[in-house]
Amino acid sequence: MTTELLAALAGLGMGLSLIVAIGAQNAFVLRQGLRLEHVTAVVAVCAVSDAVLILAGVAGNAWLSARLPEAVTVIRVAGAAFLLGYAVLAARRALRPSSIAVDAGGTRNGLLATVLTCMALTWLNPHVYLDTVLLLGSVAESRGIGKWWFAVGAAVGSVVWFSALGYGARLLRPLFARPAAWRVLDAGIAVVMALLGLALLATVF
Repeated sequence: MTTELLAALAGLGMGLSLIVAIGAQNAFVLRQGLRLEHVTAVVAVCAVSDAVLILAGVAGNAWLSARLPEAVTVIRVAGAAFLLGYAVLAARRALRPSSIAVDAGGTRNGLLATVLTCMALTWLNPHVYLDTVLLLGSVAESRGIGKWWFAVGAAVGSVVWFSALGYGARLLRPLFARPAAWRVLDAGIAVVMALLGLALLATVF
């Protein structure tokens, strides 16, 4: 297996781990999928937004590493701390699982209103900048020449997840209505985040 493919797979795994947790954006995508309402537009907004933020994170870290290498070290340590904290939170959710409540009924909204709502849930969420710009950017930078393949893998992960959530909503609803499904998912996220955090620290010390 080539270095580029390994980097892309690592990006895919981390990208998925960061976006599959229960949140307002995922709930909105799932709701639109259940209602069969502007699904393509919603999936496109989420996936493209993630790709832009991921590329911005990788490019920003590359710019910093060339001009302020000390800042990259600080960012990596901060990113590792956040990843380990994220792992703890995911582990807590695994111990106390919850279901995702989505209303499939109600008045249908227009395309513009739906897109604007989706963009607000994406771009006005401070966690998205921590996840994509800070974390993915810092982890990608630690991969050296494979950083752009890592970014591609993370972006593909977003496309895969949002497409599955939007278009497969009716099939996913019975599964994720059960707390046990989120427990397994969050337990896996906790393990992945902890390993990534430790790996990122290993590049510093």
